[in-house]
Amino acid sequence: MTETTPSDSRPSPLVVLSGVNKHFGALHVLQDINLEIVQGEVVVLIGPSGSGKSTLCRTINRLETVDSGTITLDGHPLPAEGKELAKLRAEVGMVFQSFNLFAHKTVLENVVLGQVKVRKIPRTQAEETARALLERVGVAAQADKLPAQLSGGQQQRVAIARALAMNPKVMLFDEPTSALDPEMINEVLEVMRSLAAEGMTMVVVTHEMGFARSAANRVLFMADGRIVEENTPEAFFTAPRSDRAKDFLSKILHH
Repeated sequence: MTETTPSDSRPSPLVVLSGVNKHFGALHVLQDINLEIVQGEVVVLIGPSGSGKSTLCRTINRLETVDSGTITLDGHPLPAEGKELAKLRAEVGMVFQSFNLFAHKTVLENVVLGQVKVRKIPRTQAEETARALLERVGVAAQADKLPAQLSGGQQQRVAIARALAMNPKVMLFDEPTSALDPEMINEVLEVMRSLAAEGMTMVVVTHEMGFARSAANRVLFMADGRIVEENTPEAFFTAPRSDRAKDFLSKILHH
């Protein structure tokens, strides 16, 4: 009979949020959030619009500051500003809804730039890494084009390559497919699935339930600034416990 491993043998958490609160004016967008994410885990945040998912995601690399509570990455509190913050942003890759590529720089240069500027990697090595990553996400042939010459799906894959180039400890995805045409969504999700399969630690805010079901280790359902429910994808999608989650799933899975 196999014994269950004691809880103290779990890997130590990579990202920890303790008692995190955030207001936008009178709106309490994050309410006492406690969350631990271990290395190699894929956590998918789902829930209705305005539930705090994107805000939660953006606090992890301090794009949003918090009013109270603490956030640590690999045992260290998030730095407030300056060089330390730039370093943190290198450790925490971020992929946005709207690509955020530098429009006047080539695809290759977009992936090279952070490596040279922040990581101080020699340019030849940075270019080598960039080309390998563009190959990995399936856009190697577009290296010398400008972002505007690419489809949305290609641009988003470049954005993923750019984040990966910094060799981050964790990758944040804030609705990475919501600005894309339906036929492009899958090409981006495929790249994300392969990253998940390779053991990248990922926090993903998405409306793509198929991705949540197939790639997540854990699904967090948020509503009104709180984590209402968390479970494995299998358990969450087949037997949600809370009324809010049941209601949400009935609206999105049966329309």
